[in-house]
Amino acid sequence: MKLEVDCYSGRTADERPVRFRLDGHEYMVEDVLDQWYGPSNAFYKVRADDGNLYILRRETSTPDGSWHLESFRQLPR
Repeated sequence: MKLEVDCYSGRTADERPVRFRLDGHEYMVEDVLDQWYGPSNAFYKVRADDGNLYILRRETSTPDGSWHLESFRQLPR
């Protein structure tokens, strides 16, 4: 699965995903529900414009850390 993420980055501490592309589909992040940090990763739990929940992980050990989809949860509409 190919994941590309666009972020808001007014300041490094405020960086957060605002849009992502997953397997050719583009999703807008409607809400960042949670975020937490590991030793070399940053995690973001987001609700996208399709109404579903995603956990996105960014590798922070390198300046251009790659993004990964950690979890997906389809919510009832």
